[in-house]
Amino acid sequence: MTPPRRRNQPARKPAGRNRATNRGKNRGKNRGSLRGSTHVRLRAALLVIVMLLSLFGARLFQLQGVDSKAYAARAAESGLVSLDLPAKRGRILDRNGVPLAESVAGTMIVADPTRTTPHAEAIAKILAERLHLDYFDLLSKLTKKNDAVRFVYVARRIPSTLASSVMDELKKHEYAGVDTRADPLRTYPAGDVAANLIGLVGDGGVALAGLEKNFDKQLAGKDGKETYEVGGGNRIPLGDNSEVKPVDGKDLHLTIDRDVQWYSQRVLQQAVQTAKAESGAAVVLDSRTGEVLALADYPTYDPNKPAKVKDGLLTSKGMGDVYEPGSVEKVLTASSLIDAGKVTPTTKIRVPGDLPVLDRHIGDWFEHGLIRLTMAGVIARSSNIGTALAATQFTPPQLHDYLAKFGLGQRTDVGVRDETRGLLPASSDWSTLTRAQVAFGQGLSVNVLQMATAVNTLANGGERVTPSLIEGQATTDQGQAVGTATTTRKRVVSASAASQTAQMMELVTTPDVGTAPGAGIEGYRVAGKTGTAQEVGGKCNCYADGGTAVSFVGFAPADKPRFTVYVVVKHPSAGASGGGTAGPVFRKILSYVLQKYAVAPTGTPPSTLPTMWGKDAVRAAREAAKKGTE
Repeated sequence: MTPPRRRNQPARKPAGRNRATNRGKNRGKNRGSLRGSTHVRLRAALLVIVMLLSLFGARLFQLQGVDSKAYAARAAESGLVSLDLPAKRGRILDRNGVPLAESVAGTMIVADPTRTTPHAEAIAKILAERLHLDYFDLLSKLTKKNDAVRFVYVARRIPSTLASSVMDELKKHEYAGVDTRADPLRTYPAGDVAANLIGLVGDGGVALAGLEKNFDKQLAGKDGKETYEVGGGNRIPLGDNSEVKPVDGKDLHLTIDRDVQWYSQRVLQQAVQTAKAESGAAVVLDSRTGEVLALADYPTYDPNKPAKVKDGLLTSKGMGDVYEPGSVEKVLTASSLIDAGKVTPTTKIRVPGDLPVLDRHIGDWFEHGLIRLTMAGVIARSSNIGTALAATQFTPPQLHDYLAKFGLGQRTDVGVRDETRGLLPASSDWSTLTRAQVAFGQGLSVNVLQMATAVNTLANGGERVTPSLIEGQATTDQGQAVGTATTTRKRVVSASAASQTAQMMELVTTPDVGTAPGAGIEGYRVAGKTGTAQEVGGKCNCYADGGTAVSFVGFAPADKPRFTVYVVVKHPSAGASGGGTAGPVFRKILSYVLQKYAVAPTGTPPSTLPTMWGKDAVRAAREAAKKGTE
């Protein structure tokens, strides 16, 4: 039986279906409610992001386009310091690796004006006295103008010992705001040795002259930079910091031998001063390779003391100045004539005491009547008339072409910035007089290395080897590749012509025969040639008012050449000569380099070529015999 239902008690609903249906309805209501709520939140978040991005973009535009200067100022105010990191300049080394120019430890002195201002006058006084700087310029740097300037350079490239002493004095007075940083200092350990070639680096690391300037890109390297944040005058360890490291410069290796260069300069200086001359130059070449062992100039200077350098000394006068070579030219003419089959060393030439050519008269340096000289005698006695007569066998273009092959009228291109090319006039402009003058070294101009290289062609068996000042290969700032790796060789005259000319040149240094017996070296066969040339100048721009250039060139051993030396002394006092003034300098330098490089004498007999013929030869033989019995 079914129990009776109580009053007010609801009837029970079926369990399964109705519950399921109700749960389904409720679940649907909940899902719709949640979905709507998520969409609203996403839209709101997206709107917030868009608004923020818009604000950032507007601010970025403002910083970049509108307030860039203000932002930079605020960055500076926050204590950001930008500091150069100097690259170490490459060294300039001699052929043995000995430094002629190098960078050593130096120091820059810097300051923070926001800290130095309270004691600016006292600090400026100390720095001005100790570093020889301008007091008022220092005071301006050390005085605060605004809080944005937190860093100034006070002095660059100060010797470290001096900088330390200055800092000790500032610390003693407890003056704040001055500090030091590493800053390589350029120095020249050998002083004035090769200074006219090397040049120097001035204030601010600027290359001023010489190889320093011509190879500045290679030597200088590239400076780096460091930026960091400071606070309270000190670097903030965890502050903003960035660094670009410097790239050091590359070394430049020269063919110069420091010892030979030093000795050449000292001997040359003594000769110039003794002769009361204006200047002088000397070149030492390795005859086989054309490498320059010395290129000396006088006067010169000490690049460690740039304030004392006189005007006009920053370049090599031996490379930049030109002059007429005079009688040293005769050996080029003679070898060319021999090579062309026009003469031999024993060719007989009648040499009068005077030679009229057009409206001029050519004479010799010594008074004489008609004399009978061989071609060898013309060279040994340095006869202008004999050389001019022999050269009549050449047309102007023929002689011009030979001299051009010797390198006259062309730069040597060894890497010296201010080198001149000299002047070899076009043969179309030559007159009969010009041909005669050019044949014995007037009417054209050269520089010392150019002429030394031309004569070295004879020492090198008739093959011209281009000279070198740089070992290996280097590129000038103008983009020209130079150095021993770029050396070229070109045949100018035959080996036979070169040898015969060398035998004639031996007679120049032979006692009682040649013009410069004082240039000979005991035990060695020495080939040489004197030169004395008038120069155009003065108010009339003519030979009458110009000075002279006396010179001597040669090589040894004459039959197996190892070194070629050329010496020029310009504008000496009256009485100077190629044999008497330049010859002794030549002998001293050549003797030194032969000993230094242990070059032994060849031991072969010297040249015995005849210098005269006919009655003159007989008379000369009698005089020699008479002198031998006295």
